[in-house]
Amino acid sequence: MRVRESKFWELMEDEFGASYAGHLARSHHLFALGGRTVLEALVTESPRTVWFALCDDMDVPEARRFGRDDPVRS
Repeated sequence: MRVRESKFWELMEDEFGASYAGHLARSHHLFALGGRTVLEALVTESPRTVWFALCDDMDVPEARRFGRDDPVRS
């Protein structure tokens, strides 16, 4: 799966909520990526790499790592 930065932020908001996603990005240190915050890591790492490192840290279940699976409305 390729993750663009816009998709990264969509995944963040879907999983953590709009206000907490921003806080998490500024304050959470990703030890798998050198202890940088999410925002710092996004400067040099792919959004996909940062997203999966954050998922590991936050125990996001595998089933939700690719986004919400909303049912199609008719």
